[in-house]
Amino acid sequence: MSAPIDRPGKIIAIHLNYRSRADQRGRTPASPSYFFKPSSSVAGTDGVVERPAGTELLAFEGEIALIIGTPAHRVSVEDAWAHVAWVTASNDLGLYDLRANDKGSNVRSKGGDGYTPIGPDLIPASEVDPAELRVRAWVNGDLRQDDETSGLLFPLPQLIADLSQHFTLEPGDVILTGTPAGSSVIVPGDVVVVEVDAPHSSKTLTSGGLRTTVTQGTVPFDGALGSLPAVDDLQRAEAWGSREEAGLPDEAPAEVPAARPAASGLDAQLRAKLIAAPTAGLSAQLRKRGLHACFIDGVSANLPGAKIVGTAKTLRFVPAREDLFKSHGGGYNAQKRCFDAVDEGEIIVIEARGDATTGTLGDILALRAKARRAAGVVTDGGVRDFAAVAEIGLPVFSQGAHPSVLGRKHVPWDVDVTIACGGATVQPGDIIVGDSDGVIVIPPALVEEVVDATLAQEDEDAWIAEQVEAGHAVDGLFPMNAAWRAKYDAVQADRFLSERSETKDD
Repeated sequence: MSAPIDRPGKIIAIHLNYRSRADQRGRTPASPSYFFKPSSSVAGTDGVVERPAGTELLAFEGEIALIIGTPAHRVSVEDAWAHVAWVTASNDLGLYDLRANDKGSNVRSKGGDGYTPIGPDLIPASEVDPAELRVRAWVNGDLRQDDETSGLLFPLPQLIADLSQHFTLEPGDVILTGTPAGSSVIVPGDVVVVEVDAPHSSKTLTSGGLRTTVTQGTVPFDGALGSLPAVDDLQRAEAWGSREEAGLPDEAPAEVPAARPAASGLDAQLRAKLIAAPTAGLSAQLRKRGLHACFIDGVSANLPGAKIVGTAKTLRFVPAREDLFKSHGGGYNAQKRCFDAVDEGEIIVIEARGDATTGTLGDILALRAKARRAAGVVTDGGVRDFAAVAEIGLPVFSQGAHPSVLGRKHVPWDVDVTIACGGATVQPGDIIVGDSDGVIVIPPALVEEVVDATLAQEDEDAWIAEQVEAGHAVDGLFPMNAAWRAKYDAVQADRFLSERSETKDD
């Protein structure tokens, strides 16, 4: 059965909008944020959605879909609902295996064919109260989601008014309004049904059951064309809804080896902060504290958009010398011992003296690190089997590909010692953070202070950007003078009071 709207001009979806989902994720946005989905992702009821070959984390999200009836441009919250023609059900399907590749844009993770089923029936918007709608979702007959719009962070009319101040909402445009707690992973053979209704209405108003069956795809993605699927425990936990649901152990190990006590400081909350913090911001905060040599120069990621956070496990190579390679290069050498011993959440950092004319790891060692749940590898040397390593999905920051074997330039020498990598000194247990701007090293004693200051500065910079976008000059605003600082502090105080009030209400 075809969708009630075959090809909407725009599909706009909100990231987080239900309190239950925000509580589950451990973060509550101060304002709504959005992404676009392609119109080619639209499907109707009784259709199928393919989980692509080589992926594991296809997730359903039952949502209320709004279909615009009349153009809306800079409308007020009070007038916004009048521009909605119909309400119906939607399933905002997403593939977490591709989520990190496009970050918040979700172009590939949520843009696949059939990833936006809509329907089957339309509820006239004029006959319902937008504050009294309900969305429910079942998987194989089991109720997984059940929430009402009274639990929204941002009411439906606010979304319409907000979007309309940026661009005109046109007839047929679709707004996906967020999913409540309970979204989880689905596998081939599962059947998902989503329904939207108005339970408090005197009439029976329902979208009917929007039914989608999951099938298994057989065609893998081509790594020569773009980034490949890659998952880690963070994506597994978010796709399933929790670490427990994903079958993962507790984030913090029960016992930490005495030789590397710094790892115990990287708990789940701190790790989440570091994932949210850009390396550029972290680097700026380190410079403010007098640390100017914490950047690992000359390395870039094998997986576009990759973000790594972890504690350093160090591996040192010394320059090649025939007699030393004979005594240290064969057998169960330091390189193999390192990859066999890396723990979950650790990042192997390799000193290769900036010599990229040979590989410092290849696909076999990458597979071993992935099996050990390492968070990644950083090397200031080269990587053999570069495409195969990328296909494995292990994030590796290096100087690029090189086909030569290790012994051409290096002797594997020692593990868990202080090393130099890309011009930076790295000690076992140091905090390593890498993203598209590069890789930095943070002393464990400073990490809490540095990441909190970075996130605070990110909030401040985002507010400044909003003022500039609104037409204000940068003089006195960037950096802020006393007058602008007072305005910003007032906004932050209002936000704090509002969030505290919501917490009390909950």
